[in-house]
Amino acid sequence: MSGRAAPPPSVLAVYAHPDDESLVAGGILARHAAAGARTAVVTATWAADSHRARELTDALRILGAGTPRMLGYADLHVPASAPGRPRFRDAPLAETVERVVAHVRDFRPDVIVTHDALGSSGHPDHVHTHHVALLASHAAGFGELYPRAGPPWQPSALYLATHPESAAAVLAGLVAGVGKRLHTVPDARVSAAVDVRPWVDRKWAAIRAHRSEAARGRSLPALLGTLSARDREAVLGTEYFIRRDLVPARRGLRELTA
Repeated sequence: MSGRAAPPPSVLAVYAHPDDESLVAGGILARHAAAGARTAVVTATWAADSHRARELTDALRILGAGTPRMLGYADLHVPASAPGRPRFRDAPLAETVERVVAHVRDFRPDVIVTHDALGSSGHPDHVHTHHVALLASHAAGFGELYPRAGPPWQPSALYLATHPESAAAVLAGLVAGVGKRLHTVPDARVSAAVDVRPWVDRKWAAIRAHRSEAARGRSLPALLGTLSARDREAVLGTEYFIRRDLVPARRGLRELTA
């Protein structure tokens, strides 16, 4: 044995809006890219020729996550985000799943990261993205499903970005101040707490690259800008995930087991 640490897994992030990737997974994207892993981001909403797509391009360059992979649907609350296109939640489910499957099969990631079932803020686009990514992460491994989307590829795990109750006080207080709610989970539900403090400056730069959101007073990027650097690092310096295995760990079972 060489004693060398295993290389970090390649990561495909699937998120609802431009800036979601930087806010809840910017640290791991920067960390994995710095270690030589392949990283990429699929974004469900906003058109590829919009100002937010240009901001996303800048953010992904900072994070080392390649160029945007945009599905181009309309944001639920911003019809002008994709003129002439349906809202993401209104598009046929089979269509949206197939499009994400195509990105999974094209990029061939080891793991996928996305929103948890609560969607952090509870935004319907976040919750719907969770559903679509969950279906696509399973379907991508079956060649009989969506054969036009490319040869099958099965990621090993799905990581759902989340907020444990014990670590959410500052962030929950920030969003409560503008009438919003942070949805949290019991600490026991969290599978991974990833220390990304060495990459916080890069993560924060990526968040600020979403300039139109940072200029909107009620947005999370704007609210984070009101914190001291120390408090902001406390909020952004650890990223939390719930892991869902996609490859069976046990074989030959004759009964359901925990």
